[in-house]
Amino acid sequence: MDQQTETQLPQASPLMQAAAFSVHVFTALGAGVALIALMEAVREHWTAMFWWLGAALVIDGIDGPIARRLDVVRLQPNWSGEVLDLVVDFATYVFVPAYAITASGLLSPLAAPVLGVGIAVSGALYFADRRMKSDDNHFRGFPGLWNIAAFYLFLLHWPPVASSLAVAAMIVLTFMPFHVIHPVRVARLRWLTLGLIGVATVLAMVTLIDDFKPGTAATVALCAIALYVIGSDSAIRLVRRI
Repeated sequence: MDQQTETQLPQASPLMQAAAFSVHVFTALGAGVALIALMEAVREHWTAMFWWLGAALVIDGIDGPIARRLDVVRLQPNWSGEVLDLVVDFATYVFVPAYAITASGLLSPLAAPVLGVGIAVSGALYFADRRMKSDDNHFRGFPGLWNIAAFYLFLLHWPPVASSLAVAAMIVLTFMPFHVIHPVRVARLRWLTLGLIGVATVLAMVTLIDDFKPGTAATVALCAIALYVIGSDSAIRLVRRI
């Protein structure tokens, strides 16, 4: 008799199981969005690419709560939402932005392909690292958010050498033992973090509408919010030690 390899589905109505599976389909839709974003990037339609990457962020932000609400883990045990989420996140957070950063002319020509490979490799290793999140829900090291890094590179449009050095530094920081706050899951100052993320979202949309020319005030505000997200935990730990 053949050994059964699939987990038996729990007793539930077909409608409930279909609803649970639809959440996996919704998550997987992010991979399709990544493909469209990549097609826009190949055409050098950078603003359109970022709009699609923004859509992928929305999908990633709401699929988890929906999955928990519909008890997807129990109703669809043969499908790993965690693995699916990591696959889609790698495409939208790392691979497509790596192409954009490499092919956009923002980096030095000789350094661009090397740094692009560095982004893809370090991002893959980061997503496979079981220590990528701390017990208090902080990210460990630079959290592989190359979609956000790409947005800031396009916004600031530094000289190629400066942008290349910044990308190299972020690749190295991927493996450094400092903590970056998760905007939603970190409880400390969550009200402030969510408020700033809301402001940054509006400013990012204005930036895309203005084709990366939002004005000095918006640029300074976006950079200040990025510094808060990246450095606030390290600053708080330093103050506590002092």
